This record gives sequence, structure tokens and C-alpha cells, in this order.
Amino acid sequence: MLTAPGPTTYFIDGRGENGFEYIIAKEFAKSLNVELKVQPKISLRNLLLAIGGPQGEFAASNLVKTELRSASLRFSDSYLDVTQHLLYRRGDTRPRSLEELDGDLLVITSSSHSERLKVLKKTVPSLMWREQEDIEMHDLMRMVDNGDIDYAVVDSLAYLVNRHIYPNAGLAFDISRPEAMAWAFPSHSDGTLIAAANAFLEAYISSGAMATLESQLLSQSKNFSVADSTRLGELVANRLPRYEALFREAGAKYSLDWQLLAAVAYQESHWNPKAKSPTGVRGLMMLTLDTAREMKVSNRLDALQSLEGGAGYLIKLRQRLPPRITEPDRTLFALAAYNVGFGHLEDARILTQRNGKSPDSWSDVRQFLPLLSKKQFYSKSKHGYARGAEPVLYVDNIQYYQHYLQLYSLAKQEESPKDQADSAAKTDWQQSNLPSI
Repeated sequence: MLTAPGPTTYFIDGRGENGFEYIIAKEFAKSLNVELKVQPKISLRNLLLAIGGPQGEFAASNLVKTELRSASLRFSDSYLDVTQHLLYRRGDTRPRSLEELDGDLLVITSSSHSERLKVLKKTVPSLMWREQEDIEMHDLMRMVDNGDIDYAVVDSLAYLVNRHIYPNAGLAFDISRPEAMAWAFPSHSDGTLIAAANAFLEAYISSGAMATLESQLLSQSKNFSVADSTRLGELVANRLPRYEALFREAGAKYSLDWQLLAAVAYQESHWNPKAKSPTGVRGLMMLTLDTAREMKVSNRLDALQSLEGGAGYLIKLRQRLPPRITEPDRTLFALAAYNVGFGHLEDARILTQRNGKSPDSWSDVRQFLPLLSKKQFYSKSKHGYARGAEPVLYVDNIQYYQHYLQLYSLAKQEESPKDQADSAAKTDWQQSNLPSI
């Protein structure tokens, strides 16, 4: 499979290979009883040119079937519809039409967005834009968020998945109707693989697996957003009591703050021991099969086994760090590695050092982790592309949850019998006094 690395296509993190296109293609390969091999390409143009060559039989990279592309490629049946969004920077004047654009509009070279703008220019002669080859849609969102450009065009899927990371990139209006996303095959294909792909996609969609995957993709994305205190408060009151003793037991065993373990488990599964991700990561601490084997966990759905496995793995990650790194940075680094993978964390530490900052300081490294999603940085890193902004939010969220639990426990300890009868009001007080991250 040819693809471009990105949050909605293919990436490797602390849970192994992942990504919307990867998950679907892996199921396709399984249906054919073959092994999936992924070949990432550095740009959309290179990706399209490589289809049918020695590096890949087909491309899965959030591709839209367009008239221009159909002239040189063959496409599978559609498996998802996306809409082209024009983005602007929140705080600036929101344009209501293409005629109102006043600034720098950037799109990806050879993209369906470029094709669409060329069509729209026939009716809006004043429309102007730039194209750049070595970027992806999440790059465009970051540039709008930072104020580097005024406008960009991205697909609705990319917007929904990335908007929590780039909150200043706002949706101005749509510039297309829903368009069909599909896999691309070479025009010289005999049609056998396309037919197999179409049969698989039909079964995958009709079974409800595609809808579930899309829902999980967006749900997982929301897990990295700023904490929802209302939801957290409900689960602290109704679900945490079932597992608090386990958190305390594991915390004592591994010399970890039990509220830290509870915060990690909340971030991972919302304290649901039966939780499962699209890639098969399961349980209270969302362990991969490989990690479970490494930590001698025989049943990932057993809450105690999952918790002890996750706690032990967090300790192992912390022990791999240089001894000179002290607390609290040491634990914060371990949490980031739990999310993004130890290799990507090391890439970020090296990048931090190269830029004259301390690789042993979390406050410094967190500034450089997001750069691992930028091509000019991840192309020179040992472990390649990473969704580097997410481990930063991941660590922030866990710190938020941990502090919430600390405040909650303190308030419960100080409650009088009369106060306990009014616990709902106490919860409201806690939520209103939580620090922002």
C-alpha cells in the first residue's frame, strides 16, 4: 500500500502501526490472506506517480476520485464521503464567500482541492492561491493556526481529526459537495485486485465496521481535547469507586501515585476495562498485544492485569531514560513515550538538543515534539513521522486529571456528614476551581 504519512492515513506511535487507511487496508490484506506492506511517500505528487510501480500495487491516502485523476488511474468503490472546507484563522474576519478572501490561500500541489479551485476560478476570476508540494493537510491546519497563512483548503475528515490540535483553524465555508474517497489503482491493472477491493469494501461497509471505525477515529481524537470536567465528574462519582482499590494497590506495588495511574487509565479508556481500539489495543490501560506479552499479561480485559501491565510498562519506559533526568520530568517523559513511542520521544529530544535547548527538560522537549509531524523534520529523524502534538496534549490531560482527582480526594476527606449529603454541590465547586492547561 502506498500512502502519505499523516493522522488519518498511516503513522506509528506507542501502540505500533496505526491510521485510518492502514486499519482498513490491513483488514483487506487479511481477507486475501496476504501480508500488508506499507510504503509511505514524501508528497502527494510522488504518491500518485508511484501507483502500479515496484513500490506499491495501490494507494490509500484519503484520495478523492476526480475527473483529472480518473484519466490516468482506476479507482475502487467509495468507502467514505468528504467535503472540502475552506479554513480561516479564528479572530480574523470570517469570509462568507470566495469573493471575500483577502490574504494568502495555500493548497497542496496535485490535490483535489487544487482541481476544485481551478473550476471555481471560472466563475470567480479574482480567486488566487498558492500551491506547495511537500505538505499535508495537517500542515495546512497548523499554518492557519499559527497565522503563517490566512486560508487553506482541507477535507472534512482531516478537519475533524485535527481541529482539537489546531483550535485557531476555523471552518469558514464549504467549497464542494460531498466527494467520494477511494483507493487508487494503476490504469494498466487487469482489474483483479480492484474487484477484490470492491468486494471487501462492500462487506466491510455493510457489516457496520466502517461506520464503527469512523466513529472510533473521531472519538479517539476527542480523547486528546481539553478535559471535559462534567463527564469526568460523573465518572469519578459513578465508575472510579469500582477500581480505586486496584489503583491504590498497583500504586503501592510500583511506587507510583495511584491518582497518576487513575489519570492514565481515564485518558486511555475512561476506566472501561472492556475498551478496544480499531487496532486491537484493549483494556483499562489499552495495552497492545506485544506489550501485554512483554509484561506477562495473559488477559488484557482483566482490570487488575491490565493495570499492573500498564504500570509496569510505564516504569520500564521511565527506567530507559538517562539517569540524569530528574522528576517530575522523568515521569512526564515516560507518559509521552507511553503515547507516542520511545523512539519518537528520542527523536524529539535530539531535535531539542540540536536547537540549543535541554533534551532533559520536558518544558523544552514539548516545544519540539509537534515538529515531528512536519516533513522537513521527520524526514531527517530516525523513527520518521509522528503525531507529535498529541503526546503533548496527552501529558497535559493526564496532569489535569491527576490534579482533579487530588482535589476531589481532598474535598472528600474534608467533608462533614452534612457536606457529604450535598456532594453534588461539592463537585460543582471542584469543577469551577480546576486549573486550565
